[in-house]
Amino acid sequence: MFNKNKEKIYFITGGGTGGHIYPAVSVINTLLDAKVENKNIFYLGNRKNMEYEIARKHGYNFLSHGAKGMPRKASLRFIFWLFGLLASTLKTCFYFLEYRPDVVFATGGYVCAPALFCALFFRIPYVLHDCDIQPGIVTRFFAPFASSVSLAFEGAKKYIKSKNIYVNGNPIRQEFKTISKKQAREELSLKDDFTILIMGGSLGARTINNSSFKILKEYANKEGFKILWQTGKKNFDEVTKKILEEFQGLPDNLVLQPYFDKMYLALLSSDLVVSRSGSLSLSEICACSLPSILIPYPYASQNHQYKNAKNLVDNNAALLIEDKDCNDETLFDMVNKLISDKALLSDLSYNAYKQAKLNSAEQIVEQINKAIK
Repeated sequence: MFNKNKEKIYFITGGGTGGHIYPAVSVINTLLDAKVENKNIFYLGNRKNMEYEIARKHGYNFLSHGAKGMPRKASLRFIFWLFGLLASTLKTCFYFLEYRPDVVFATGGYVCAPALFCALFFRIPYVLHDCDIQPGIVTRFFAPFASSVSLAFEGAKKYIKSKNIYVNGNPIRQEFKTISKKQAREELSLKDDFTILIMGGSLGARTINNSSFKILKEYANKEGFKILWQTGKKNFDEVTKKILEEFQGLPDNLVLQPYFDKMYLALLSSDLVVSRSGSLSLSEICACSLPSILIPYPYASQNHQYKNAKNLVDNNAALLIEDKDCNDETLFDMVNKLISDKALLSDLSYNAYKQAKLNSAEQIVEQINKAIK
C-alpha cells in the first residue's frame, strides 16, 4: 500500500518474555550484519516490558504502545484489555503512516498483535516466528495471512495453517557460535572444574532454588567442582540469606548471581545445567551441547514448557523432572547420577547438539527479505 522507499524499513515486534525478545534481537543483529542501517529498523513493543530495556541497551529505535497479555478469564479486566488493545493498535497505525514499513517480523506474544493488525490493514507483508512446540494464540491467528511462518520445532507444524512454513529453530545470539568453552571460562575466570549451572530465568524459579541446596551442600568447597547459580532477581536475597546461614559465608566454588548479564558465558562454561524449559533456553542449551535436567514451569500457557522439554527427552537429549516432583532429593539424585555416569552425560551432550539449529537467524532474514515485494 505504501510507496516503497529506496531504503527498506523493517518493523520488528515481540515481547513480554526473553523467549520472544532475544530471537528478535538475533534477527535485528543479523540484519545489521547484512548492512541494513540501524535507522531503518524499528522495534515495536511496550515500554513497561523488558523488551524496552533490551532494545535501548542495544541502541535500537523503539516505538512504544500499551499492549499487554490477555486475561485468561472473562471478566471486567478482559473488557479493559480489549479497549487497551484497540488503543495500542490505533497508536501503531500512526507509526505505520509515519515510517511506512516494507515488512513486519513478529516473534509472538500479545505485544505483536497491534503491528500485525496494522500490517493486515495496510497490506504490508509480515513474517512470523514462534518459539514453542505448541505455538501461541497470536501466531496461530495471524499465520494464515503471513508471507511465511518460522517455527522452532517440527512438531509445531500441525498447529499452523500456512502454505509457507519453515522449521528454522530459534534464532540465538551470535556469541553462542563464536565463543569457545575455553574462552568463556577464561572470561569468567573459571578453572577446568566440572561446572554445574543452576538457572530459572531472569526472574528466577522458586522450585529450582529451593531444591538446589542439597547439591550445594554436597559440592560446596569440593575440589574439581564449580557451581554457577542464577537465583533470579526476586529470589536472590532469600537464597543468599539461606546460604550464609548454612555455610557462614559463600562457598569458594560458588558463583551466586541474581542474573548473568552475559548468559552465553555461563552456558558455554558449564558441563551440566538445571533449568526451566523455555524454548529459547533449550535452543541455547543445545547450541552449547549441554546435558540438562529440565524442570518445566507448570503454569506456562498451554503447558508449553513441558511439551518443549518432552521433545528433548524423547530425543534422548535431556532429563526431566516435573515441578511437582522436584525437591532436594529428586534433583540431587539426578545430578549425582549424571556426574557419576560419564556415558550418559556424553550421550545427552551429543544428542543435544544434534537438535541445535545454528543458522536460524540467517534463514529467517532470507525469508523476511523474500517477503518484500
